[in-house]
Amino acid sequence: MPSENPRTRYAVVGAGHRAGMYVNALIGDHAEDGEIVAWVEPNPVRAAVHEEKVAAAVGGSRPVFHPDDLEKALDVERVDRVVVTSVDNTHADMVSRSLRAGVDVVVEKPIAATAAEARQIADAVAETGRDLTMTFNYRYAPRNSALREVIASGEIGRVLSVHFDWALDTVHGADYFRRWHREKTNNGGLLVHKSSHHFDLVNWWIDAVPQRVFASGGRRFYGDDAGHATGYEPTAGERALNEQGVDPWRIDVANDPYLDRLYGADAQEHDGYRRDRSVFDPGITTEDTLGLVVEYAGGPVLTYSLTASAPWEGYRVVVNGTRGRAELEVVERGSVVFGADGKATVDPSFTATFGEDTVRPEGERLVVQRHWERAEERPIVEVGPGGHGGGDTLLLAEVFRGRTEADPLGRAAGFVDGLRASGVGYAGNRSLETGDPVRLADLGLGVDL
Repeated sequence: MPSENPRTRYAVVGAGHRAGMYVNALIGDHAEDGEIVAWVEPNPVRAAVHEEKVAAAVGGSRPVFHPDDLEKALDVERVDRVVVTSVDNTHADMVSRSLRAGVDVVVEKPIAATAAEARQIADAVAETGRDLTMTFNYRYAPRNSALREVIASGEIGRVLSVHFDWALDTVHGADYFRRWHREKTNNGGLLVHKSSHHFDLVNWWIDAVPQRVFASGGRRFYGDDAGHATGYEPTAGERALNEQGVDPWRIDVANDPYLDRLYGADAQEHDGYRRDRSVFDPGITTEDTLGLVVEYAGGPVLTYSLTASAPWEGYRVVVNGTRGRAELEVVERGSVVFGADGKATVDPSFTATFGEDTVRPEGERLVVQRHWERAEERPIVEVGPGGHGGGDTLLLAEVFRGRTEADPLGRAAGFVDGLRASGVGYAGNRSLETGDPVRLADLGLGVDL
């Protein structure tokens, strides 16, 4: 039933930490564009944390529904649009059911954890014709937009190859091994959960469709047998205390009021989920060291690496073309520096970090060099504060307000973009299993990519 309220009526599916970005937007800058009318979340404690914040900002109250009652929530609360921020392996169920209930969907990356689950969403989109928006916020970061502009202008010619090296440090990278991401069945591993961001960037930067993937890698650092097997064995002191008296591998949920309310003892009573497990536990199945070769339609080739245990965080991209070369280097954290309280910021792309590194200072640099010319540094125009290089602010504006004019950079992503990006990860996972190259066309995604 269409809403009589001019503001879009939203249900938030999944009330963990990631939901906060959308909740804050709908009670802040985008309060006039939409309103949250329901929570769909199995843990009532977690839902109550967000509900308290919304009630304080806009008043009223919003009911909490169990995911089994998704359709009831959408009907009773006359929902126009759903925001899905739940665990990755629930996306297929939540998204496809929402679409079939006649509701449009905004979904966090990745689109789904596996190729079979992605096919469920593709079938639902084809069946219903409803709109599905992927939130690839890295497209909106000014530095990434600047590289897209250089490539699209033709200045470096036809793209021949891309090299993309992404380093996650021993705070942010390690965090994937403290929580639910550590089990590959939950998210398809980092090739899907994290790297789909990166594969989408390449697909968008060079405006090409990935066709075949060969992958290599595994769990080389985290877990009870990985780092140990290669000669790295944390001593008791390393694992227990740094100079500030804090375990550098541990996130102290109880010392962060927001995280404690979302994931502390009260929330654990309902589902047993622990946010702060040891990165050296047995049973971790997600890979931490990965390399890929991706072939694209038309000839470009991507070489990609992901390291989740680096001493610094950021990425380097090299794009080689027939007329020259573009290079983008981004340092999000030059080293892991602990504050006076012994803590380091988990995600440096979202929050200002401690200290300044004089050898590897935080920052970004885009260099373009054509054949037989000197290299030139190109300006990167900042758009203001916000996570992911300022990309979150621009993404949220487009998600909640749409666009009144065409975007020459084509930053808005749809479900086919989500399939292309995650498809590289699905193919990579199959290649890891078989040792053979894998074509995306053989994944059975149900869509001509």
